[in-house]
Amino acid sequence: MDFHREIQDFVTQSGAGCTAMLLGGQAILKAVPSNGSILYILPAEIKARTAEEAAEEYHIRTEVRRLLQDTFHPGIMDDSHESTEGIQTVTIAEDRWRSQNSLYKARLMSHLGRFRSIFARNCSAERIDRRTANGFMDANHNYGPSVCRYCYGLTEKASGRLVAAATFSNARKWLKDGHEIRSYEWIRYASENGTRIPGGMGKILKRFMEDIRPDDIMSYADLEWSDGNVYRKLGFREDGKKEPVLFTIDPVDWSRKIFRTARTSGTMSHSGTESPTPGTAADTDTLWYMNDGSLKYRLRLTVPE
Repeated sequence: MDFHREIQDFVTQSGAGCTAMLLGGQAILKAVPSNGSILYILPAEIKARTAEEAAEEYHIRTEVRRLLQDTFHPGIMDDSHESTEGIQTVTIAEDRWRSQNSLYKARLMSHLGRFRSIFARNCSAERIDRRTANGFMDANHNYGPSVCRYCYGLTEKASGRLVAAATFSNARKWLKDGHEIRSYEWIRYASENGTRIPGGMGKILKRFMEDIRPDDIMSYADLEWSDGNVYRKLGFREDGKKEPVLFTIDPVDWSRKIFRTARTSGTMSHSGTESPTPGTAADTDTLWYMNDGSLKYRLRLTVPE
């Protein structure tokens, strides 16, 4: 079965309408849940045999997003959901779908409006230990645990259950106009699979700021799942883009390894120097995938513009 049809069948079985189409050479899915919202799904089948092929697939997905925005941006279709909410897209990478199937299905269901809501006012925000945070992220976040300094959680008051967690880095410090500036990275946030917590991110952020008193907080929005609107609602401002990352994929167990950070004008190593020829960097059975990159967001608290 084609990868996009596999996802289409899952979406249809969830109760949402779902049609397949071809746009810019890419098979995409238009999902319409019962609430009338529209979600465009870009199935990223892992089939590239070289880094160059993976980069070309990335460029095709980027062009598809541009075509969607040009076609359905607010104001073009006055009576459509897109005209008021903008285009919502997600990319489903095949290796993640295969290796983290339950987690990815739960996240897709959430985007289709199938989730349990717990209001932040019914939760308490508190510091949690790293072991608890890592276990929660391992079960509920695409990228699993992270190296971090501060861990926070949201505990549902009625059940006492941990329903969301966030991790933050230690301070990066520099001097500006004779004052020490302390900047922190918001590394991870995840809610329990199948659960959304309106106001949850804001509640954790408020507790972190009360405890640590940061001057500046930065974070990244994964463009495969988000355009960063949740950060904008919290007062963050867009502050650049993190380039796509090139991965090698094991076609047996679908595990991925970072090969190098990529620039859309060519591929570069993490150090910024040219890497070995991509076609000879791994054995011939290796597959390649380039993700969609991230948008960087920054919340300036005491740091001047």
